[in-house]
Amino acid sequence: MTLQIVVMVKQVPDTHNVTEEAMKADGTVNRAALPAIINPEDLNALEEALKIKDRIDAHITAITMGPAKAAEVLKECLYRGADDVVLISDRKFAGADTLATAYTLKYAIEKIGKYDLILCGRQAIDGDTAQVGPQVAEKLNINQITNLLEVVDIDEHRMTVRRAIANGYEVVRSGFPLLVTVSGEANQPRSPRAKLVMAYKNIEKDVRGDSYDVSYLETEETHMLSRIVEWNADSIGVDPAICGLAGSPTKVKKIENVVLAVNDIKQIPCTEAGIHGLMQELKSDHII
Repeated sequence: MTLQIVVMVKQVPDTHNVTEEAMKADGTVNRAALPAIINPEDLNALEEALKIKDRIDAHITAITMGPAKAAEVLKECLYRGADDVVLISDRKFAGADTLATAYTLKYAIEKIGKYDLILCGRQAIDGDTAQVGPQVAEKLNINQITNLLEVVDIDEHRMTVRRAIANGYEVVRSGFPLLVTVSGEANQPRSPRAKLVMAYKNIEKDVRGDSYDVSYLETEETHMLSRIVEWNADSIGVDPAICGLAGSPTKVKKIENVVLAVNDIKQIPCTEAGIHGLMQELKSDHII
């Protein structure tokens, strides 16, 4: 039995280079004004999928929702070892908040067909909400485990993981289907493989709205992909009123680049009186 793994990845703006042009008048992120990268913890999720594939028979499909240029993050997935990639792209998806994004991803995953395990990064650096993964799990009505640190055990029916919690970690087990969000502490993502970069660097998208390519199930030979599958709103059967900006109940009020600077340094003596004075000062400033 082949374990079917879906990895959700996202192309995000490089938040180290936020400028005044980073926000549009309608309160959405002006992604064209910022350099784009693959969300760091999504790379951790992909790496975890690849590690699972190293242990058991598995097939990895990477999906992303975004404009045409988001195909670049799918190439990054192929370069590292993903078997299949899907781009979900439509103007109707523009301006989506986490709820509208989860709604769209839910339909895309269901279009893929059979899936056992869905992996994604714990959160994206452009929003830091950590909401999309859990929301997708809720919309699919499947189990979820957040903040994965390590896969302890896995087979074709269930997996046991170690996950981060507030005061340490806990070990939990769940059967499939299952969605897992992966922490940046879980692993060190592998580098792209030169052979795969050469094979996939010039592939093109193929708009295929009728069915998902499952030809890999019909052959015993491993074959190289020739294109990126692209689906739009009609392809996955979503309601445009619930997608994108139209289906987003939350709006961004302001985007700015915050630089924390040290204005003063105060040394506290390592004594009972010193610690007591510090606590009183923190309380008076309403910090604690």
